[in-house]
Amino acid sequence: MTSKVDTKSSELVPIFHDLLGWNLARVKFFVLFICALCKVQTVGFDKLSTAFNSTADSASSLRRIQRFIAKYPLDTDVIARLIFRLLPHKPPYRIAMDRTNWKFGELNINVLMIAVIYHGLSFPLMFKMLPKAGNSNTGERIELIERFIRLFGIHALSCLTADREFVGDKWIKYLNDQNIRYYIRIRENFWVIQPHNGKKVKASWLFSNLQLNSCRVNDRIVYVNNQLCYLSGSKVKSKTGVPELHIIISFNNPKDALEIYKERWQIETAFKGLKTSGFNIEDTHLIDIERIEKLFAVVMVAFTWAYVVGDYLHRYIKPIQIKKHGNKAKSIFKHGLTYIATVLLNPNFQSDIDVFKFLSCT
Repeated sequence: MTSKVDTKSSELVPIFHDLLGWNLARVKFFVLFICALCKVQTVGFDKLSTAFNSTADSASSLRRIQRFIAKYPLDTDVIARLIFRLLPHKPPYRIAMDRTNWKFGELNINVLMIAVIYHGLSFPLMFKMLPKAGNSNTGERIELIERFIRLFGIHALSCLTADREFVGDKWIKYLNDQNIRYYIRIRENFWVIQPHNGKKVKASWLFSNLQLNSCRVNDRIVYVNNQLCYLSGSKVKSKTGVPELHIIISFNNPKDALEIYKERWQIETAFKGLKTSGFNIEDTHLIDIERIEKLFAVVMVAFTWAYVVGDYLHRYIKPIQIKKHGNKAKSIFKHGLTYIATVLLNPNFQSDIDVFKFLSCT
């Protein structure tokens, strides 16, 4: 069966054909899939099949989606390289590592991810599906970092940010040994050792006199899980209004540690866009990890497209309205996704930009 790609989205076919190196039929299907995701904004196969601009009926499109997910071997390294080329700025990159999970029936779907941080945005770049509940382990984290280095080189990595899950002596030792700069939060009750006197104290004790809304760098380097690290602390109000300490460990001079660590939250916005406020990937009924991985990779391409379009629109064409409380009326991602959907769904819409050129990697 042949696919007819509509006039607008047909511009993507030669772009992806060049980038991915697949046969033409597979590329046309991929384009239809990406565009359908942006139109219906869900991963439900039934809805996606109705949004394919194809000469085939929706039942035929549904079978093609199912065959692609079930049988086609998708190299996620290819997807990572594609997203890397789509990023709106040049390396080296600050990256965030985090984990998200959801549950479908009795199946725990757990995703360990690296995302590239950029101006309040976060682009999901690569991930590892974990067929388990709970935290990632050191080997899984190292595997993901080494995959980044293998694909893009160590010089593409400026620094790593991560939350309190991502500690442990072997993990911190690996980062230290590789000279990878990091800014990782630890729990307040974490025990540290002061090398100058050998005294073991809780990290919170070193910042016990810190005032609310203030920050400080600890004067001396300390051992955290048997690894030498710098410590930086700030005291802020939690969501419940209770003061809490944020203590950050870092490999290098910590003067900017707290500010750089704050950028970590941007990966949460990426998870939100992939899940509830974007493509609703939690709506999938897939239970096979390899199939979920394939779907997740395709969604990441659509997500990146929406983000780069939204960023450009906000900066140069149509800034997002700022509400009275100071927050944007909608996210950069949603701004771009809505615009792309409008272009794809309305043939007479006069666009201020060519949304397809954002996927040309030029």
